[in-house]
Amino acid sequence: MKKVIIVLIVVAVIIFMIGGWVISGLNRAVILDEAVTSAWSQVENQLQRRNDLIPNLVNTVKGYASHEKGIFIEVTKLRSQWANASTRQDQIKAAEGMGGVLSKLLLVAENYPNLKASQNFLTLQAQLEGTENRIAVERNRYNRTVKAFNTYRRTVFGSIFARMRGLDKPEEYFQAEAAAKAVPKVEF
Repeated sequence: MKKVIIVLIVVAVIIFMIGGWVISGLNRAVILDEAVTSAWSQVENQLQRRNDLIPNLVNTVKGYASHEKGIFIEVTKLRSQWANASTRQDQIKAAEGMGGVLSKLLLVAENYPNLKASQNFLTLQAQLEGTENRIAVERNRYNRTVKAFNTYRRTVFGSIFARMRGLDKPEEYFQAEAAAKAVPKVEF
């Protein structure tokens, strides 16, 4: 009778340990998924900050460069794409496009010496540069959390737990657009 009780206790402990391991694995999949969502929210926050700053920069530059309408139209279009983006992939695409337009906008500003000396422009440019740095930091954090999640869901048991939680699709990395890989041309 004593041996039966000991065997039952051992079996109960083993079942308890396996159950704890399963629950831990299921919870880890959710924790990593939430980390990806949280990191993306921070990227969105910084991208929204950039989109809120851009009209001020555009209006400042517009006063000096009224004939450079193509860039202003493109900025407006990309801001609308960002606002109307319904998926993370659409938001990433709109954000990447905005980065290219901003560099064009700053190049336009370089052609107007009075604008470059304007305190309003310099302040807005500094704010925009700070925002771009913040975006880069948040994109990096987002990509690290995506890596952790995607790595976990590719492990043997992680894939099982992720599938059980309905989290079996890989998250998408925020990558630089192809044009960003080209070396910028600087002329004096």
